This record gives sequence, structure tokens and C-alpha cells, in this order.
Amino acid sequence: MIDFFSAGDSLIVPLLGTWVHDLDPVIFWRIRWYGLAYVTAFIIGWWWVRHLAKTSRTAVPAGQVSDFILTVALGVIVGGRLGYVLLYQPVLLWSFSTDLPFWGALALDQGGMASHGGMVGALLTNWLFARRQRLPYLHLTDLTCFIAPLGFMMSRIANFINGELIGRITSPNLPWAVKFPQEIYEWPTEKWIELQEKLPPPEQVNYYWQAWTKNNLIAAVQRGEESVIEVLRPMLAPRHPSQLYASLLEGLVVFLILLIAWRKPRKPGVITALFGISYAVGRILNEFFRRPDPHIADAEFAWLNVTRGQWLSGLLLLAALMIGWYVRKKKSVPLPA
Repeated sequence: MIDFFSAGDSLIVPLLGTWVHDLDPVIFWRIRWYGLAYVTAFIIGWWWVRHLAKTSRTAVPAGQVSDFILTVALGVIVGGRLGYVLLYQPVLLWSFSTDLPFWGALALDQGGMASHGGMVGALLTNWLFARRQRLPYLHLTDLTCFIAPLGFMMSRIANFINGELIGRITSPNLPWAVKFPQEIYEWPTEKWIELQEKLPPPEQVNYYWQAWTKNNLIAAVQRGEESVIEVLRPMLAPRHPSQLYASLLEGLVVFLILLIAWRKPRKPGVITALFGISYAVGRILNEFFRRPDPHIADAEFAWLNVTRGQWLSGLLLLAALMIGWYVRKKKSVPLPA
């Protein structure tokens, strides 16, 4: 809840940078906003490609649209997860436990998906589908890249709801600054003990809780327990909502750029190149506001203060420019607007 200054009986201005993020990542039962974002993106992609097929504006036959979308979805999910493990937390490859899902690489609660890995997975499955069905590869990648920004836009909003990929610390005077309780997972022991001493007894919040843990503290915040939130509020740092910045820079802005290009005659591959260029630029800019993953932060800033996301996006930008150069030089019939 946001506090307010007041003069006399009149409300003047909200106290900036004091909202404690209390959104629940679960919609109902075990359905989460993050999973819904992915499913919605794939459904939109299926509907759009099916519409193009029915109006004879794509080389994908109407009867193969579902297979195409399922193939791309598989590439995004497998590539995204494998990319996260390999690029950000390879220790999960040899981490095993006696609890489901047994293997760390499958434990989504220990990190999620990597967008760059998802892109590679999608490109590979596009190539396999094009080869098997004898379809033009760059046309398929154009279809995939056109709908991808909407998926990024929704998944980044879901990241915000989940309280993950949080931003860097900013001034409390920033009107849209957010205090994420998820930062407690990185607190030193002394600060965590200090918080526990200030909190109300856990059994007053939940009958089953015998002691405060970081997980049930987050659960209490997401339930809107004001007695907990008010104690936690002054101990949290105001941060940029970098997930929402990403939703705009990597999602909406990229989609609008591609939409403008799609409405004009263009060679196959133009959309793919434009997607890579615009996404890479947006991601590089957003990394200045997004906090690096804690377990690799020291390594990321060891040279030139460049984050791992910026390095990967730089490679993506180079690859996209090369695709653009190839498309420009190649003789091919432009696709209709």
C-alpha cells in the first residue's frame, strides 16, 4: 500500500518509491501467469499463421500450421531452458536430488528460461521443419520472429508479477520505483535475523507456521499481510521495474517495428534481420536497469562493465546484421505486403 503526504485535509502527493511488490504469481490452483504468457503467445501465433494460410499469404499449408507451431514451441521451451542452464547456471547439469523433478536442469524454481537460448531453439526447429516439409527457411523464421515480440512482452510482464529479474537500485523519488521482497533471498544472515526479530510471531499470520522462513515471508507479502509488509518496507531498496522496461523495449517496440515492415513488400529474411537488430538494441539498453543474476554478477562486471545479456545481445546484433546483408545481396522475389 502506498503512503501519502497530506497538508490539512487535502491530499498532496504519494510517497514515491515505497510500494512493496505483493503480486501473486499464481492465478488459481497451480496455474501461473508465467505459463499463461507462453501458452497465450503460442495460441496467438497459431491463429495468425492459420489466418495467413487460409488467405494464401504463407507457404505453410493450412493442414501443417498446428505442427509448425508445436515444433516452434518445443524449440523455444527446450532451447530456453537449456540456454539458461548452459549460459547462466551450468551447475544445474550435475545437480540431483531425491525430490521431483530430481534433476537440477529441470527444476524451474532454480532459474527459468534464457531468451537467447529460446531463439536458438526456435531457429533450429524452424530449420528442421523447413527441411522436412520442403518450405523456405527464411519465410518460416519471419513468421516466428514476427510473433515472438508479443511473447516477450507478455512473459516480461509475467516476470514482473513473479518478482524475478528485478531491477537495479534507484532513487526512492522515482515515481514508479518498486520494492521487491524477493531480494531477501540474497540478504546476509545478519540482516535476515534483524528482520525476523521485528516481525510478528509467524503463527499469528498462519496457524501452520512455526518459524519465519524466506519462502513463507514472501507468501505472507503476496497475501497482503500488512503487519509483515510494514516491517519489511523500510528494509527493502527501491528498484527499477526493469521487467516492464523489457516488456516495452524487447516486446512492444520490436513488434511495432516489425509491423511497419510487414505492411510493405519485402524479401524473405527481412523480418528476421529486423527482429534480431531491434531486440538486441532493446535488450542492451534494458541491461543498464536490470540487475545481473547474483551468482554471476562479479564475473559479468569483470571487464568493461558489460553484462552477460549485453554480450549475448551483441552477438545477436552481429548475426542479424549479417542476415540483413545476405538478404539484401540475395536475388529473391519480395513477399506481398
